[in-house]
Amino acid sequence: MEKETIEESQELKEEGAAPTTQASPFVHEEIEHVREGKHGARSTKQAIAIGLSKARRAGVKLPTPPRGRVSEETRASAASATRRAGRKPNPRRGRAVRAALKREGRAAASPQALSRQARAASRARGPRARSASARKAVRTKGAAGRSTAAEKAARTRKRRGS
Repeated sequence: MEKETIEESQELKEEGAAPTTQASPFVHEEIEHVREGKHGARSTKQAIAIGLSKARRAGVKLPTPPRGRVSEETRASAASATRRAGRKPNPRRGRAVRAALKREGRAAASPQALSRQARAASRARGPRARSASARKAVRTKGAAGRSTAAEKAARTRKRRGS
């Protein structure tokens, strides 16, 4: 975990951001690690999960995922990461994890893979949540942000020929 990531997360906490938002710098850092070849990930979901686990270990108060949505093993792992917050990781375990992740691919952090993951997660949440998310984006982006987003959407449509 890099110092900047922890500081960024702290700033978000001081601003009163939600725990998931506080965890976002850790997820972003993990995606960057995969992109720059520090290690790989089997899937985008795994890269995100590693970031969330690091956030829990850094003390971000993320809740464990709900029963039924994930396996009991995943819930136990999340609870364990929360309990271990502030403790030093075992160096031997760290090396073993890094060695295992080095053998995985790098495609999990590609823009296409991230887009696929985001769309799948959005679909799983349903149309009402998608609509609410879009409304919130409009509220929080501001005029300049909306303009930039509209330009980007237009570029994407042009590139895809739709």
